[in-house]
Amino acid sequence: MDETPEEITTLVGREVYSTNGVFVGEVEDLRLNLDDEVVTGLALTQLNAELFAEYDGGSRGVLLPYRWVRAVGDVILVNDVVERLSEEDEEEVPA
Repeated sequence: MDETPEEITTLVGREVYSTNGVFVGEVEDLRLNLDDEVVTGLALTQLNAELFAEYDGGSRGVLLPYRWVRAVGDVILVNDVVERLSEEDEEEVPA
């Protein structure tokens, strides 16, 4: 396995999918902790409208915590937390 570090700017423009294969959005920018020199979040745009319909509030995108990232390659895989939020909302609908 190649251990050569990549430029963090290579993350910009990559598509983000949940571990279940659902498109989440596209990386537009990164949130950094400059003191620790680590990425702390991914700013996403081009969001999956079905996942974020209730949470959008007219914003351009969302900020996902980098701790949700499971793998980075040609695409970025993140935990399926966003899908779970959507499912929980459906379960809370009063009868």
